[in-house]
Amino acid sequence: MSLARLVLLALLLAARVAAAEPGVAAVGPIALTVSDADREAAFFADVLGFAKTGEVEVAGDEVERLTGVFGTRLRVVTLRLGSETLELHEFLAPRGRAFPEDSRGNDRWFQHVAIVVSDMARAYATLRAHDVTHASTGPQRLPDWNANAAGIEAFYFRDPDGHFLELISFPKGKGEARWQNGDGKLFLGIDHTAIVVADTDASLAFYRDRLGLRVAGGSENHGIEQERLNNVFGARLRITTLRAPAGPGVELLEYLAPQGGRPRPEGARANDLLHWETALVTEDVAGLASRLGAGAPVELPDDGLGFREALLVADPDGHVMRVQGGAE
Repeated sequence: MSLARLVLLALLLAARVAAAEPGVAAVGPIALTVSDADREAAFFADVLGFAKTGEVEVAGDEVERLTGVFGTRLRVVTLRLGSETLELHEFLAPRGRAFPEDSRGNDRWFQHVAIVVSDMARAYATLRAHDVTHASTGPQRLPDWNANAAGIEAFYFRDPDGHFLELISFPKGKGEARWQNGDGKLFLGIDHTAIVVADTDASLAFYRDRLGLRVAGGSENHGIEQERLNNVFGARLRITTLRAPAGPGVELLEYLAPQGGRPRPEGARANDLLHWETALVTEDVAGLASRLGAGAPVELPDDGLGFREALLVADPDGHVMRVQGGAE
């Protein structure tokens, strides 16, 4: 058999193996643990244009095993903006720890969702009218020298529990095509969730190589605009965006400077307010769990959560992903 034919057969075999491996079909919903779901739902609705789409209260052995918190009684409120969904997780029991007051943008428990707006000035004025807490100095326009990010406007702020959030506005030619036509709406949807990581390459080994997300873009950002956006003096970031076939992106933020961002607090649990949970939807939960070297998924009763099989896994920095089956 010729060398060329052997190479062709090897490529075909590799393609079949790759196709057979379980992968992530979609990212989302994205969940955050809150102290008061009613207060948070009102904030997201009144300030940011989200609509409440559902509510359920769950408890029992299966929920305890999924969350890893004994005695869990969990209230889940779902919100929607555009095509994307947020979940508010209120632990009625047991209550967890408050969001760390001294959190900084380069701490490795940092996570946010980036909410796309059609007009940054109007959106910022809306937030000011609602007396929203700043995390950035103010909206920042990323400079023209940064080809991959030039013209993007962004602003970090915080919700009533202290979670970081972002407004982002894309100029023509950047972002997904759907963000270019707001049809008169100010708040359009969620472009990505961003997480601070210690080592981009280690995170790529998890998200790209093991989960199958594709790298969709990247840049190295620095300068006064980035410093004021993150509110971190001397900030220099390596930014890498990954995507599944559907849903928001996952953005890796590696601080090349300054060094010394703190790791996720030891013993942090799903009922602590720093907890975020990003759903990774797959047709083969058990297969993907095996590929990650994780335990067996939890079989859940038909209790309105929207999925029947799931497990929580942590990335190299402790950010939590919920590997789950598709919607019921």
